[in-house]
Amino acid sequence: MLIVLPPSEGKTRPESGSPLDLETLSSPRLNRTREQLINALVRLSSTKRAAEILELGPKQADDIARNARLREEPTAPAIDVYTGVLYSELGWTTLDEAAQERGRTSLAIASALFGLLRPHDEIPAYRMSGSVSLPRLGTVASRWKPVVPKALVELAEGELVLDLRSGTYVALGQAPTGSVTLRVLTEANGKRSIVSHSNKATKGQIVRRVLAEAVEAKDAETFGDALRDLGWTVETSGPARLDVILR
Repeated sequence: MLIVLPPSEGKTRPESGSPLDLETLSSPRLNRTREQLINALVRLSSTKRAAEILELGPKQADDIARNARLREEPTAPAIDVYTGVLYSELGWTTLDEAAQERGRTSLAIASALFGLLRPHDEIPAYRMSGSVSLPRLGTVASRWKPVVPKALVELAEGELVLDLRSGTYVALGQAPTGSVTLRVLTEANGKRSIVSHSNKATKGQIVRRVLAEAVEAKDAETFGDALRDLGWTVETSGPARLDVILR
């Protein structure tokens, strides 16, 4: 099973590490687009329009400065660079070696700058969302749509894909036909809603348990059964979507 995670806007800057080397990254078919986007982001981040186009405020000035020197910045495994609620609940560093090894082969991380990454791919901290439109290149999504779907097919190797990306990152490239999506709904007073924090936290918890328990599934039905066995309340919401209900 391939599990596709969203990135996080917040990232931990590596304290040390080699500069970025695209040739070491997984999914080499993405390197041409990676190169184009990196060049555009570095150029933009050296201009006065960077904050406006990247939709960043004064508190992100350091992020823009790091973007400008992206090629010289230290790198670390992507799973250590990305932070935020989902990654905190996943708790990669506290998983045992067997679970981490499963994660290395079954996790992929969506990225506005790199398209797709494996946990061990070494990257610098950067700041650019999937909704950005770059000078000369246009929207990030328009650059990734022609190449990300094929890369996902290659990574999945015919197995089930669990797509946990948000809409912004789904727009970078559709997952293969038959992929399963997961929605987390919070129920209170008979009403259900999507709460961003709970959604991200629960997805992180689910991925952690899937890796720790070596969960395998061939379709939405068997994956839903596996989640129920792990203690979640799960409803089927169509042939390719599951709803996890929090009460």
